[in-house]
Amino acid sequence: MTIKLITFDLDDTLWDVTPVMQDAEAALRNWLTMYAPKLGAVPVEHLWEIRNQLLAQEPALKHRLSELRRRILLNALLGAGYVEKEASALAETGFQVFLDARHQVELFAEVHPTLEALASQFQLGVITNGNADVRRLGLADYFQFALCAEDLGIGKPDPKPFQEALRHANVSAELAVHIGDHPSDDIAGAQAAGMRAIWFNPLNRTWPEQPAPDGEISSLAQLPALLNSWLKPSGN
Repeated sequence: MTIKLITFDLDDTLWDVTPVMQDAEAALRNWLTMYAPKLGAVPVEHLWEIRNQLLAQEPALKHRLSELRRRILLNALLGAGYVEKEASALAETGFQVFLDARHQVELFAEVHPTLEALASQFQLGVITNGNADVRRLGLADYFQFALCAEDLGIGKPDPKPFQEALRHANVSAELAVHIGDHPSDDIAGAQAAGMRAIWFNPLNRTWPEQPAPDGEISSLAQLPALLNSWLKPSGN
């Protein structure tokens, strides 16, 4: 087979996202304690209640994580008694504190060497439902494009983000491969768009009962060899 495009998920594919989000939430709460004392030590449950209310009113916000968090903060601050102008300013600054911490990721050790090796052979792209920016992570030089659900208005597993990636790269689906950790968002979504899909499975989980991935790796260092095995002519 021929491969011209490889797309990557970000969270839990190029880094472990759980500690990143925990640290970002803590950074935001510490900032709010210092600069929004009226809000006080707001329970996490209260913020989730606001989140659920906002999503019930506007379901499309689930694909706009940055806007959703801004609105959660704004609603919480207004509820704590801040006037709208002050609440808006605090919400935006608080969001930027969160976003900065959200980009303090520890890349898996294999990320740079793997991307460097692949970038010399293929077009590389990003398809993410999150709000991480490869430009802030020092990864932009590897990728020809980065697509996020927030910009597209739709997220994985809908095939549209994958179709948009194909359009950006100007390649057909059978010439493209996607790598990600999520069985539905990444694997099923890519396959629905006609692409091959490789499951990144570092914890060696059992594959759920749905169409299987086209390949599986437990380390990104295994990716070039897997792709090269696909590129070899059959019978050789």
